[in-house]
Amino acid sequence: MAVDVVGAIASIVLGLVFLVAGGSKIAAGPDWPVQAVGLGAPRGVIPFVPWVEIVVGAALVVQVARRPAALVALAILLVFTTLLATRLSEGKRPPCACFGAWSAKPLGSGHLARNAALIAVAGLALM
Repeated sequence: MAVDVVGAIASIVLGLVFLVAGGSKIAAGPDWPVQAVGLGAPRGVIPFVPWVEIVVGAALVVQVARRPAALVALAILLVFTTLLATRLSEGKRPPCACFGAWSAKPLGSGHLARNAALIAVAGLALM
């Protein structure tokens, strides 16, 4: 029972983060796709990222297919983290673009730490 509660709480927290991330990307208008290109995101997926985040976030918050949604969130976080780590290893520090207009700060180790924490939360949501 306690494991279910921890998983549910983690799912809601992660879902809220995904909803804010997706919504802030949409709210940023044309600035977010430009930032995403600068980060090195594949152009073909850029238009879909905010909407996928919103759908996954909503599923996590309302506990619809929690474990599959948490698995998708985990996969997204791993891809994003790899992209961030790659840019940092290349010595590039474009804006993160993770939270739209709220992410104007250049990439740094804090972004990796934040994503590591979110990956841990996704792991808890899988419980």
